[in-house]
Amino acid sequence: MTNSPRHIAILGSTGSIGTQAIEVVLAHPDAFVVEVLTANSNADLLIQQAIQTRPNVVVICDETRYDQVFTALDPLDIKVYAGAKAVASVVQMDSIDLVLTAMVGYAGLLPTIKAIEAGKTIALANKETLVVAGELITRLAAERGVNIYPVDSEHSAIFQCLVGEFHNPIEKIILTASGGPFRGRTRESLAAVTKAQALKHPNWSMGAKITIDSATLMNKGLEVIEAKWLFGLKPEQIEVVVHPQSIIHSLVQFEDGSIKAQLGLPDMRLPIQYALGYPNRLKSDFPRFDFRQYASLTFEQPDLETFRNLQFAFDALERGGNVPCIVNAANEVAVAAFLRDEIGFLEISDIIADCMARVAYVAQPVYEDYVQTD
Repeated sequence: MTNSPRHIAILGSTGSIGTQAIEVVLAHPDAFVVEVLTANSNADLLIQQAIQTRPNVVVICDETRYDQVFTALDPLDIKVYAGAKAVASVVQMDSIDLVLTAMVGYAGLLPTIKAIEAGKTIALANKETLVVAGELITRLAAERGVNIYPVDSEHSAIFQCLVGEFHNPIEKIILTASGGPFRGRTRESLAAVTKAQALKHPNWSMGAKITIDSATLMNKGLEVIEAKWLFGLKPEQIEVVVHPQSIIHSLVQFEDGSIKAQLGLPDMRLPIQYALGYPNRLKSDFPRFDFRQYASLTFEQPDLETFRNLQFAFDALERGGNVPCIVNAANEVAVAAFLRDEIGFLEISDIIADCMARVAYVAQPVYEDYVQTD
């Protein structure tokens, strides 16, 4: 690391990625200074994090929690703001070097745009930003000379495989998927799946939305779309393979036929730390992978007929325009309804298919089109 620490903003600090990012930051006090923390509504945890990391500014999106956060943090000389607009505003602060976007869903789009416009390096954990508006985001980043470092374990794996290879064209990338809790199940057997069953992920500990997306394979579908924009790929250059052990996080195949893979135990702190510290690998005490504990690593094709969401994502990628935005918005609403026990597991896919068929197609959307589509 350079001598001066990197000043970071963590958007969505109380979520799964945000809390692990704070672990990474606290483990490397010489490398990182927390400048900004933002949270949606978890005021108690935000206050606790702010006391630990002493940021310059915190934002609580839920304006009804402002007084609670202000009362707790004002004596510590920490500035407190409220509302979604405040998040989009604070990311432009001169003192910030890097913005970790770990907000869930579409809400992450505008703050990411504003951070890029302000020339901030982005550590991207909010895949929906590139799913919804990949063309807009990548064009803006190129115009402003902004680097986007992926935080998703799969995209981080590809990024790590490409270091030193940027002059070598990619033949294809292979994203690995655990298959989720229902791997191998028939469509019929999924009709009666409960929320509790869908929230039990075999390998990763994540927030509820992403865990359900993993169970439907929509998470992998969103990653497919994200990969196109991050690495400048065509749809036919992206493959998905089910790898139940989640040890190989993804692979890159080059034009000579050689394949590079990145391996490790399932632990999101590693890709978070890699993105925050890039180009340096910071020392960690994370658990190490041991081949003796894994007699075999296995691979199989995803079942696109049972898990239709992954096919929808490939379809959206082919059609382009605002279709990925349609898929993402329909999925957000459907997953929220499933988590409230209002619809069944298979109906998530039905709702997405219905929206893809009905919502007006925009071939070359601008920002306002994404807002309208969402």
